[in-house]
Amino acid sequence: MNPIEIIQKYYTPKSEAYRILVDHSRDVANKALAIARNHPELNLDLEFIEEAAMLHDIGIFKCKAESIGCFGDAEYICHGYLGADIMREEGFPRHALVCERHTGTGISLKMIEEQNLPLPHRDMQPVSLEEQIICFADKFFSKTNLGKEKEIDKVHKSLAKYGEETVSRFDEWCKRFLAE
Repeated sequence: MNPIEIIQKYYTPKSEAYRILVDHSRDVANKALAIARNHPELNLDLEFIEEAAMLHDIGIFKCKAESIGCFGDAEYICHGYLGADIMREEGFPRHALVCERHTGTGISLKMIEEQNLPLPHRDMQPVSLEEQIICFADKFFSKTNLGKEKEIDKVHKSLAKYGEETVSRFDEWCKRFLAE
């Protein structure tokens, strides 16, 4: 499977959204692969990590995010499950789970219900180690400051507004994935 070929089905090459998506996703993929390679004892699927990291944000074009060249109708928080729908249609259900579960440090059904989020009512937290690593790597890169990796304290601060559950999960991942 070639992630770029799939992206090109939905994005016009040379468009701002395409450039931002591919550049951001490459940064996430590189960090996720570095983490995975640093932990051979976890026996992770490196090919899947690279593919899924490249495709984790494929749904952004369906959202209102003009600052990154996306002019869809949905709220930005919806990009994960919308991307998952695309990946299921493409025949990649495992990749779809990464799309759906990578937002924040994952979104629990409880969070969706309590915050009345415009999301399907199901748990959207990363389960497999590959899903967790991609989600974790994604927290270090924004789409508005491409190519610049955020410091851990900045990531921590940006997650704090989403509650203790989110921060705790990030802290656990720091201990697990950044330990040598």
